[in-house]
Amino acid sequence: MARMTCVSSSVTGAAATIDGAIQAFKDHRWVHLACHGAQHAEKPFKSWFAMGDGQLTLMRIIQERYTHSEFAFLSACHTAQGDRSTPDEVLHLAAGMQFAGFNGVIGTLWKVDDAVAHQVVTRFYQKMFEQPVLDFEHAATALNFAVRNSSEVSLEKRIVFAHIGI
Repeated sequence: MARMTCVSSSVTGAAATIDGAIQAFKDHRWVHLACHGAQHAEKPFKSWFAMGDGQLTLMRIIQERYTHSEFAFLSACHTAQGDRSTPDEVLHLAAGMQFAGFNGVIGTLWKVDDAVAHQVVTRFYQKMFEQPVLDFEHAATALNFAVRNSSEVSLEKRIVFAHIGI
């Protein structure tokens, strides 16, 4: 079996800016955001991810063109949280990333504990890299595996993650 080669980069520290994140979205098929996020229920386009130089809003994200986007893992609080009054019509950060062109997105339904996120994310990527071909279409299965195999954490803390899309 041929070995997979993955090209990756990190946008951290001083480079973790709004423009740096947007450029990373354009340069990579997969993105993983591990930062703070906030859902703005009344004005969803003002929902945001925290960057070093300010708030990367959903409006800014969807205004750009991403030609290679496949998958986004949003390891930030409330990124797939719905609105109680219209749960099937809400535009949250995860849905916005899908609208921007990412085929599959993993987000969170409520506040996520950092230690739990670390365990689930680690198991998720371990499962993804077990595949002979790295394919975002395996994300839902890998997330299911990660949540099921983090049994040292209570179920209510593990089920914070949700997959949408392909």
